[in-house]
Amino acid sequence: MTAVHTESFSIATRGKGTYEISGQLEAIVAASGIQRGVATVFVRHTSCSLIIMENADPSARQDLHEWFDRMVPENTPWFVHTLEGNDDMPSHIRMVLTDVDKNVPVLDGRPALGTWQGLFLFEHRRAPHRREIVVTVMGQ
Repeated sequence: MTAVHTESFSIATRGKGTYEISGQLEAIVAASGIQRGVATVFVRHTSCSLIIMENADPSARQDLHEWFDRMVPENTPWFVHTLEGNDDMPSHIRMVLTDVDKNVPVLDGRPALGTWQGLFLFEHRRAPHRREIVVTVMGQ
């Protein structure tokens, strides 16, 4: 029989950047009691996203931030959707390029992230926000 456990949590951001949430995922998987299965993580917003990225060397994330700033620059004159500021449409595009959900296998009651992998909320807006994340763990 498959068990299902769902919890949500929020994270306060300080503006653009990556915020590791691996610890929150580990705690929810442990609370579920599920030993083998999958954890689905979903962020309920359209101007931030979820990524799995190296968590050992912060310069890898610094390079990622720089790459996105160059690929989807703010103040692009032909963007129409700018009601909330010059970072509004670039935030939505960055979200589409990375996505709002991740599936992580659960093995031996823990998320099966690799040695150098971390799960991060990727905030694309300059202003601080409170982001809501939903985690569903399914398995046995």
